[in-house]
Amino acid sequence: MTTVEWKHTPGEVDYPSAVRAMEDRVAAIHAGDALDLVWLVEHPPLYTGGTSAKREDLLTANRFPVFETGRGGQYTYHGPGQRVAYVMMDLRRRDGDVRRYVRDLEQWLIDTVADFGITAERREGRVGVWVDRGEGREDKIGALGVRVRRSVTYHGVALNVAPDLDHFSGIVPCGVREHGVTSLEDLGVETDMDAVDAALRKNFERIFRVKTAG
Repeated sequence: MTTVEWKHTPGEVDYPSAVRAMEDRVAAIHAGDALDLVWLVEHPPLYTGGTSAKREDLLTANRFPVFETGRGGQYTYHGPGQRVAYVMMDLRRRDGDVRRYVRDLEQWLIDTVADFGITAERREGRVGVWVDRGEGREDKIGALGVRVRRSVTYHGVALNVAPDLDHFSGIVPCGVREHGVTSLEDLGVETDMDAVDAALRKNFERIFRVKTAG
């Protein structure tokens, strides 16, 4: 069974430093000098624009720092109360199947929020995982953004635990105008980040069929 390093950095990690650290780790993984890594962080409030981002979806450009990034997807928000999990994984050990990898990331989020009594689902044509709020309303609780360099993944997922949901109003999250965003807190779940991290770790090991260390 493959071993994946599991790392948590407390406090708020600035985004450019996180990207540099991921790029360094991707190079080391590709060279065979480091284990695959799941890195759990929180960021200060900021917006990131992926490779498909549209400028008109950045509604208030001066509200928080904006970073253009090489991951897939459009604009998203990161900030306190949101668990960001950066996953650096060598897909050469997973048949190089990027589609399967993305579906596994989605399932990871779905199974994690299920541990807190929340039903989340995929939606055709909309990346991420969604909660049906009734009467045609659906809110996103987990976002995905992936980049692959030389068969090694980086960037990853963001799960809304208890962020300030008003902070999402400065963008059109992931380019989806007709639906909103939610969080475990918004859905009435009383929990903390440690409990969420434990659920993430358990479900990651099961879905990706690995053991974690660290």
